[in-house]
Amino acid sequence: MKDLGPVDVILGIKLIKKYDDIVLTQSHYVEKLLKKFNYFDVKLVSMPYNSYIKLQKKLGEVISSHKYSQIFCSLLHLTNFSRPHIAYIVGRLERYTIILIIVI
Repeated sequence: MKDLGPVDVILGIKLIKKYDDIVLTQSHYVEKLLKKFNYFDVKLVSMPYNSYIKLQKKLGEVISSHKYSQIFCSLLHLTNFSRPHIAYIVGRLERYTIILIIVI
C-alpha cells in the first residue's frame, strides 16, 4: 500500500474540505463533459421541462448515435450520483438512444 495523501476526487466525486465540513461536488465532471462534447460555450437557461412537448427524432443538428450514447451514459451517471432532478428527462431521452453491450 502507498499513502497518496488526502483524497481529492473519488469515484468522480470531488471532496472539498471547508472548516469542519466536507462538500461533495461533481461540477468538475460536468465541466469536463461539456468540454469533451463541445458544449462548454452554450448559453444556460433556467427552464423546467414541459411534459406536454413531444420529443421527435432528427430535428436540428444531427449527431452520430455513438456520440449520443456517450452523452446519454454520462448524464445517466450524473443522475445516479448527484443530479436526481434530471432523471426524468434523461429517462425520456433514453428512448432515442441505442446502447451497445458487448459481452466478453
